[in-house]
Amino acid sequence: MNEPAPRPRTNSRQSHDWKSDNQRKLQQSAKIREIGEALAASNVHTLDHKAEVLGLPRSTTWTLLQGNHKSSGLSVTIINRMLTAPGLPSEVRAKVLEYVEEKAAGRYGHSKYVRRRFVNRLSAKHVERAYLEGILKGQSQILNAKVAAA
Repeated sequence: MNEPAPRPRTNSRQSHDWKSDNQRKLQQSAKIREIGEALAASNVHTLDHKAEVLGLPRSTTWTLLQGNHKSSGLSVTIINRMLTAPGLPSEVRAKVLEYVEEKAAGRYGHSKYVRRRFVNRLSAKHVERAYLEGILKGQSQILNAKVAAA
């Protein structure tokens, strides 16, 4: 008869910082837009030319340049294709590598598992994996990617 009162339900999302998540997504979108700005600065203006330079289909290039990505951001497949593109300007390559470093470091709010899987799937020919593993472990002094000569 004297049953204990049920504990109030707690919603795990109540304590979640949605503003912080939104800020991280905005930072990620801004970094992706910087890739488009680097293309423009490299005198690559038409969508067809941008797609050719990035080594991506037109529709993928258009989506990338809009900066409206799902919260996971650029996939490893897209990043590997861009870094493999023979005509990729160095300014654009630098922006892609900055994005890779920041995502590996957790700046965009991804879990450690997601970040480790991201790093493991990157092409070792284009990004120094040991450096990114150091970022995952929190041993990064300066975010400065090393690129193998293409």
